[in-house]
Amino acid sequence: MKIAFVYDCIYPWVKGGGEKRIYEVGKRLVTKGHDVHLFGVKWWDGSDIIEHEGMILHGVCQRMELYIGGRRSISEAIIFSIKLLPHLYKENNQKFDIIDVTAFPYFSVFVVKLVSLIKRIPIVITWHEVWGDYWYEYLGWKGFFGKFIENVASKLGKSIAVSKTTKKNLESLGLKDEDIYIIPNGIDLKRVSDVTPNIDRCDIIFVGRLIKEKNVDILLKAIYYVRHELCDIKCYIIGDGPEKENLIKLVIDRRLDNNVAFFEFMEHDEVISRIKSSKLFVLPSSREGFGIVVIEAFACGIPVITIKHQRNAACQLVSKETGIVTNLDVYELGDAIYRVIDNDKLQENMSKSAMIVAQEYDWGNIVDRLICIYKELVS
Repeated sequence: MKIAFVYDCIYPWVKGGGEKRIYEVGKRLVTKGHDVHLFGVKWWDGSDIIEHEGMILHGVCQRMELYIGGRRSISEAIIFSIKLLPHLYKENNQKFDIIDVTAFPYFSVFVVKLVSLIKRIPIVITWHEVWGDYWYEYLGWKGFFGKFIENVASKLGKSIAVSKTTKKNLESLGLKDEDIYIIPNGIDLKRVSDVTPNIDRCDIIFVGRLIKEKNVDILLKAIYYVRHELCDIKCYIIGDGPEKENLIKLVIDRRLDNNVAFFEFMEHDEVISRIKSSKLFVLPSSREGFGIVVIEAFACGIPVITIKHQRNAACQLVSKETGIVTNLDVYELGDAIYRVIDNDKLQENMSKSAMIVAQEYDWGNIVDRLICIYKELVS
């Protein structure tokens, strides 16, 4: 099959769960003999069209700021979508068998639908999250337009949800059960197992974009609270984003300099190495479409603490055998951290259970399931 993926962000230039999913799925589709193309922002230097890991990457426009004022840039999404149309349309050597477009930031879904109608190509929309009323929290009264566009976009094709939470939220928009497939994110189990733990060890690790919804400030305050009992507690924050300066200021204000260290985004193997050298992964996010880092932590044998929230699908991945789910509260989170860090036996039991759960999410199995869906839609 000739398969096109559409998403403005492309891994490894932009690191996130959605980007990583396309990268991992795409390169495995190539090894199975499929012709894979990615259409996104041109994050790289040189030619607009390059080959990467066997996939053909199409840079439809120059790189732009993804975040303005801590929020995803609307202008970036619009410009990308406008530029996408001629690039996607003119790929005429052999029309695509199917186009898989990531739902967010929505405008590109409408462009893909237009191309699909003109060229009679089936499309599938991959949903990591459904925001619904969260749009009002995100944009105030202007959130009406975001919610409206999201609702309309959901009706433009068959949908793939990465979690049960996302599927449930799509159904709340009026989609039928038979129009939604659940294909979770995954991990490369062999690659993870081959990575050696870093010699620089820590107690707690967080990996992700430093945006408001990740609630890293709550994690830092919880560490401040726990430090009264564990004065040498050590936390590593790996990532970048619009909240970074505020978080650094919080560390300075709370005099956590000796307890917290910040790192820029790293290559995947180095991230895994850092996770393996920690005792506990904490994901205090209130908004996760899946939470691929949770499964990566499980594969490393590291327990996970995450937050109970209706928009955090990651909390469905964590059980009492593999970690702890708490409310978004500094003291609850702090108590949970202390409970795990101070109990070696609990860590050991959770580690064993986590590694068992991780086996269910190997990318190879997930790609096989995805190919079945593509073939069903193409036939």
